[in-house]
Formats: sequence, structure tokens, C-alpha cells
Amino acid sequence: MKVGTDGVLLGAWAPISGSEAVCALSAQRSRVLDVGTGSGLIALMLAQRCPDAEIDAIDIDEAAVLQAQANFDASPWADRLHAQHVSLQNHKSHHKYDTIVSNPPYFTDSLKNPDRQRQTARHTDSLSYRDLLGCSAQLLGENGRLALVLPAEAEAVILAEAERVGLSAERLTRVYSKPGKPVKRILVAFKKGAGGACKTDDFYIESETSPRSEQYAKLTENFYLKKLPHTCG
Repeated sequence: MKVGTDGVLLGAWAPISGSEAVCALSAQRSRVLDVGTGSGLIALMLAQRCPDAEIDAIDIDEAAVLQAQANFDASPWADRLHAQHVSLQNHKSHHKYDTIVSNPPYFTDSLKNPDRQRQTARHTDSLSYRDLLGCSAQLLGENGRLALVLPAEAEAVILAEAERVGLSAERLTRVYSKPGKPVKRILVAFKKGAGGACKTDDFYIESETSPRSEQYAKLTENFYLKKLPHTCG
């Protein structure tokens, strides 16, 4: 699967153990799980954001796991990134996670793609919202966070499922392609137990005059290569 805007947004937006400073200064490494890692994009972004996080990245597609591991090995954080060919439902861990992130399969009712690999990555047949939330709740530490990027139409379903397994939404960002367009995605962060009011905000990928809004540029500025000025000679 190619790098997409959904993954970039989640990798830059997801809360990690309260703050990057906590990860950097903690005597114990933060534990992160990336569910459905694909090419490893989100795991790599979280490794960059949190200098002392130990990150497990899982996927049911063996080819994706091999690609993710190759990308991990080529990165500066290879010693902290671990790809594994396993489903979330079968993932066994000796520790609880501080952060779980996922850009999960989300086309529940659309026509199946004839490409089996893309079908697996884009449909909820292999990982229902109920399994995603239920398994995550079991794997999260007491103060852990689950962060997801989902289609906007899944908002009511995901909030109801989360409440059923003892998770409460603490932040929800509605993502629009540009002003005047309908909401396209949601970014949502859950914590264990009952929570207070969920903080909500809006996010625009494009502005009226630019393919990247100031919001998008600020959120993702540490992850895109900067263009160097052209020099002659």
C-alpha cells in the first residue's frame, strides 16, 4: 500500500504517552503498537516523534510486513521498530502498550476489489471495528491511548463500540479536504474508563488558495523533505 494522507495525518496527530518529552525523559521506554502497518509509515513517524519508544508493527499481509521491515531497517530507528506477520486478534504481548494506532480497513459495504492484497487492506472483513476496539482495550496500559483515522460516516458506530468496551473519546478531529466540502475523515483518540467532555476541532487539508493549508503544513512540517534553493554552477 502506498503512502497516503490518512496515514500521514494519524502519524503526526496521534498522542504519544502525553508528550514527546515524556518519552525522551522517561527511564522506561514507551511501548507503541501500530495495527495494520502496511509500509510502516505510521510506525516510522512515531519513531521519529518519540526518541525512546519501542514500536511493534503488525499486519496480516506478509508482503506488507516484509516491506515494512525493509523500511525499518533502512531508517535511523531500526533497533526500536519490529514488524510482525500477525493479526491483532492473535497478537500476544508480554507488556501493555502506552499507545496503539491504526489506519484500519474501512470499506464495509463497497464492492470488493479484485486485487486480494488491496481488498484485505481496505475492507473490515479481517478486522471489524468491534475487534479493533475490544482487542486494543485489552492491550492498552491503564493510562494508554488508542488513536484511529476513520471515514467520517463511522463516527457514531466507533463511539458506541468504544463505550461498549470501556473506552471513552477524549479528542475528535473532523478532517475536511477544503472549506465548504463535507467532512471526509475523523481522527479520534480514546482512553480507558469514563472520560469528561471530548475535545473536538476541525482540520482542513487544503485552503482556498493552496493544496496544503497552514494547519496541514504545521502538523506535518517535520515529516516532509524541504526543497533546497536552486543554485547554479
